[in-house]
Amino acid sequence: MSQVILPKVHPGDSISDRRQRVLVTGAAGSIGSYFAEHCRKYDLRLLVRQRDERAERLKDYGEVVAGELSDTDFLEKITEGMDAVLHLAGDPDPSATWSDLLAANIVGTYNLFSAVKKSGCPKVIYASSIHAVSGYAADVQVKVDEPVNPGDLYGVSKCFGEALSRYLAEKEGLCVFVLRIGACLPLEDAQKEKNLRNMDAFLSMRDFQHLAECCIDDQRLQFGIFHALSDNKFKRLDISRTREELGYTPKDDFFEEYPEFSEALNTPLRKHNVEDKTQQSGFRED
Repeated sequence: MSQVILPKVHPGDSISDRRQRVLVTGAAGSIGSYFAEHCRKYDLRLLVRQRDERAERLKDYGEVVAGELSDTDFLEKITEGMDAVLHLAGDPDPSATWSDLLAANIVGTYNLFSAVKKSGCPKVIYASSIHAVSGYAADVQVKVDEPVNPGDLYGVSKCFGEALSRYLAEKEGLCVFVLRIGACLPLEDAQKEKNLRNMDAFLSMRDFQHLAECCIDDQRLQFGIFHALSDNKFKRLDISRTREELGYTPKDDFFEEYPEFSEALNTPLRKHNVEDKTQQSGFRED
């Protein structure tokens, strides 16, 4: 089933005439803080939790607001006037218990979407996860059209967010982009042996930055589920639709950054096709 439905036309003033206003939830986390620090295109409102000591370092990058996803009135107030919400907040622990996930990833996500709908903000970029489909066998490259298959309760919570996103896009008129994020890490982390387990799921911070901006800037699509990985030689998730629909052009590849893989990849690979003139063919010889 296609992830793209009707084109979205936003009422009101043209955002092409001004900088877009973007709310980032979970802005004190590793992904949110990287996005805030490296974003130069938008006017940012950065949501952090109350008494989060990391909030101080965000003040140079936008308007910092402190609050909780449980406070629906607060959420409605801070989403008002925004052109988009990048929703990163939630419990990111794949081993989290149901009680923690229920508050942050289920109720909190619902509250955020409800506030967006009430305030009139037209777009949400929802941070889903590779864990929504991590239940597939390790040798399967997952396509966006395949059914969700969570590998843990954290993945289950992200499936809820994906379903809510589609409902709000198709039935309530919001513009929603769902990003199934892999192992989002600084580029230099691809050089560390401990991260070998992320080789097929690696997403560099700067590739995520680029992809999020593709979603924020897009004015054509109303809904889509998109896989978010770097351009790794081997990919757990198929990113072809992300490239085609959003113009995503990832720069990084785990296999080029990890020393042993990089050295091996510098060895020319045999091309098993008719265009490789170096290969011999018994049929051609005959």
